[in-house]
Amino acid sequence: MSYKTFLKIGSLMLIVSFLFSGCHNGQKEGDPEKELVSGIVMDNLDTTANPADDFYQFACGGWVKSHPLPAEYSRYGSFDQLGENTEKQLNKLITDIAQQSNDKGSIAQKIGDFYNCGMDTQTINEQGDQPIRPILQKIADVKSNKELTDIIIELHSNGYSPFFGIFGEASPNNSTLTIAWLAQSGLGLGERDYYLKPDAKIKDGYLTMVEKLMELSEYGEMTNNAGKEKALAAKVWNVEAGLAKIFIDKNELRDPVKTNNVMTMEDAAKLMTVIDLNKYVETIVPNKVDEVNVVLSSYFTSLNKFLATQDINAVKAYLAWNVINEAASYLSDDFVDASFEFYGKILSGKEENRERWKRVINTVSGLLAEPVGQLYVEQYFPAEAKERMLTMIGNLKTALGERISNVTWMSQETKQKALEKLEAIIVKVGYPDKWRDYSGLTIENDSYYANVMRASKFENEYRLSKIGKPVDPSEWLMSPQTVNAYYNPTTNEICFPAAILQPPFFDMNADDAVNYGAIGVVIGHEMTHGFDDQGRQYDKTGNVNDWWTEEDSKNFVNQAQVLVDHFNGIEVLPGLHANGQFTLGENIADNGGLNTSFVALQHAKEQGTVQEMMDGFTANQRFFIAYANVWANNIRDEEISRRTMTDPHSLGMWRVNGTLPHIDAFIEAFNIKPGDKMYLEPEKRAKIW
Repeated sequence: MSYKTFLKIGSLMLIVSFLFSGCHNGQKEGDPEKELVSGIVMDNLDTTANPADDFYQFACGGWVKSHPLPAEYSRYGSFDQLGENTEKQLNKLITDIAQQSNDKGSIAQKIGDFYNCGMDTQTINEQGDQPIRPILQKIADVKSNKELTDIIIELHSNGYSPFFGIFGEASPNNSTLTIAWLAQSGLGLGERDYYLKPDAKIKDGYLTMVEKLMELSEYGEMTNNAGKEKALAAKVWNVEAGLAKIFIDKNELRDPVKTNNVMTMEDAAKLMTVIDLNKYVETIVPNKVDEVNVVLSSYFTSLNKFLATQDINAVKAYLAWNVINEAASYLSDDFVDASFEFYGKILSGKEENRERWKRVINTVSGLLAEPVGQLYVEQYFPAEAKERMLTMIGNLKTALGERISNVTWMSQETKQKALEKLEAIIVKVGYPDKWRDYSGLTIENDSYYANVMRASKFENEYRLSKIGKPVDPSEWLMSPQTVNAYYNPTTNEICFPAAILQPPFFDMNADDAVNYGAIGVVIGHEMTHGFDDQGRQYDKTGNVNDWWTEEDSKNFVNQAQVLVDHFNGIEVLPGLHANGQFTLGENIADNGGLNTSFVALQHAKEQGTVQEMMDGFTANQRFFIAYANVWANNIRDEEISRRTMTDPHSLGMWRVNGTLPHIDAFIEAFNIKPGDKMYLEPEKRAKIW
């Protein structure tokens, strides 16, 4: 549904996450003195490991050993622990509401009834495929390409995104105005390489799932193909494989210049005639659309040719599959189990599905994000945490300004513009200053899937309603209960939701050496995104604009290539290497975040507010141990493979062992010497920010 679809299309939107992806000593002025702990959990360490050879094992080996991978996870890390804690908090909030008698139309009624419907497995199982039969019948009734426009409008209006997606985002040339964006979408496996270089196990598992879910949905009966679900699955694969051949490579989609193709609606409509884009946009967008950013136009011209040559029955099977696949998680147990058998077990390596209450809480919290978030911060987010974060952010801004001023490869002219952009960064901490109005959303006590659809459509309509209007700089792109952070280049903002401001990221009772190593690096990471290979192509107001001298751009690319080559050389599984180009933005942000936060820590030390030795480690050593602890995790081989193909973040282990050899301060803090595995010659270290 649109929540899941939005997350997929949202990767084309240009927010960059930390994960997925002066208050110097923790005391406010005037507070009585209190003794702070070091913040290092000694049991997390493996002191038998040599930090000079495998720092990840040294800093995280104890945690990894004591936290075996739960059956329901494909990867389980220290921040997943924090996510579980937040999940339990949300569960208490939501179940308390769900047990009450709430006024019709109130936020409490919407949250409570949504949750209760999701937990009513008896009704869900009795309904089976009934919730999706009406839309599947409409697809089955399509007779020719002439009817494609209307059915695409129907599907996209309800949050599905076969063939392409539409969303509202700031214009790359006028960041104050929200315009329509059109982008490729619609692969059930998400990434085109799964089709271009198919793995037999994954392909066979996917086809088996499609066949099973087609059978459960009874789509075959609607199209006189009962008992021919295997053939329908083959049609779906062939259509998706055909789309994969014309899909734009993910590295090209990371380029803000290549994806800047703003044109008039009249010109956009000429790219694709099989589907009437004028009628589509006029119907689906409530405001008049004069211009649209087409990402990328070559995809849409190729899509037009592709659709013109496709058998309509194959296209219909593909459209039906989009509905069935998106809906499966919210339908009866047989749908859920068949979907999990592939997406959970085969693709990610999980052994068991998550408990139902966790899945329902995640859905309610995702689709009613701000109403749930408002309740969350009222009960669980202390005001002093926001105050301390704002102080740390100020310190990190100062430190990054120093780093920019001191780089030797950049001219003074470009430095000045970089400093102006840094100063203009908008800071958001904890939760929005104003909350969205959800009065227009109706939640009924009838069907879990129906409520998912209502909430998805409400969210979809909200996002499309922004097209043609000024960008709202106060809007948040993550909910307060999200354990993550982001940088958005179109608004030049950094955002740190309330839920991330807890250990291991942020500890109110810990000495600042670990806080600078954990949340400090997160802050520096998000700021650095404004100056990574994508972010640097936006100016301080959020427009795609080349503010660099030609020589400075060349120098940046040369330094960035050092990281590309380094990570390309990392073998994450036998025969499988990391993708240094795809992960470049996140690797630059990790590099810059570490360097920047380390400078901020030194300033705190100079002011005498950081204790030098605690638990046998210097402040500098505690900084790097804290950073590594954030990435402690266990992960299955299937998930390593999947993430290497689809995730722009490096794997947790390599955000430590791959990143730290480039950090001079780390080499010095742990006395890393030539011959040590963590040692990298100075001339081979990336020197960016």
